[in-house]
Amino acid sequence: MTNSAEALGPGSSRPEMGLTVAAVARRLGVAPATLRTWDRRYGLGPSQHSAGSHRRYSADDIARLERMRRYVLSGVAPAEAARAALSDGDAEPDTSARHGGGQVVAIPDGTPQARGLARAALALDADSCRVILAETLDRRGVVWTWDHLIAPVLVGVGQRWEQTGRGIDVEHVLSEAIQSELSARVTNDNSRSAAAVVLASAPGENHVLPLWALAAALSERGVEVRMLGARTPWDALGQAIRRIGPGGVLVWSQTPGTGDPADAITLPDVRPEPLLLLGGPGWHPGAPPRGEHVDDLSEAVARLSRAAGVS
Repeated sequence: MTNSAEALGPGSSRPEMGLTVAAVARRLGVAPATLRTWDRRYGLGPSQHSAGSHRRYSADDIARLERMRRYVLSGVAPAEAARAALSDGDAEPDTSARHGGGQVVAIPDGTPQARGLARAALALDADSCRVILAETLDRRGVVWTWDHLIAPVLVGVGQRWEQTGRGIDVEHVLSEAIQSELSARVTNDNSRSAAAVVLASAPGENHVLPLWALAAALSERGVEVRMLGARTPWDALGQAIRRIGPGGVLVWSQTPGTGDPADAITLPDVRPEPLLLLGGPGWHPGAPPRGEHVDDLSEAVARLSRAAGVS
């Protein structure tokens, strides 16, 4: 039986029902919170409203949001992207617009997405950061996104802090957005592993973003991941190895003060012995008494995947 909306036909004067925030968020691939932020900050909200019901997005509203999203992903500052989106396509965005009163993060040879992510971070715009990260992760995968988007922007933000003494707030907003998007992609629901992989930071080491990138990349390949996180004592790591029986273990050290591998010899001898990798620039040079150094994310993913039984 034809429903009443269909029976009205295209010539009807009855208004289109429109879509809810949740439905538009799914359609665009952004978080509902991002749409609410764009509504509050830039006026890119739903225009349809009827008594006793929630506001809904019309086709024109959605078209403007699609332009907003496209401009942000191409590296345009969100405020300028919103201005262009609200012009209904009559005005192209100013791609030279920068956040923060002309402040900039230097990213030599950076992609448009990297420049856009840096601008959003400078504006403390966590929602736009997440949009750019999610889109690039979906399209390019974790390894490419880390190497060509996340790592260059983190380096640029860090160098800016070293040069000016400012930017801790920028780094915090950016880091939280990165961890949120990467951790959301870690799932063991469809694991193809014969064994799990354990990831941990060295004792005293607070940096965990590279571990989340590795966890997300391994999860992308169907590897089961157990994340122990920051400042993991060697004895706690040893206990986890005994309980889990992993195929591989990676310990991350970002800073030289946490990179003494000598205590790795205290890890338990188990059979079969897991692959032990030491990742990050903090490890002391030279051959470690136990384990092997690994140089980059791609190498770590490949070696740990094989250790877990996933080719």
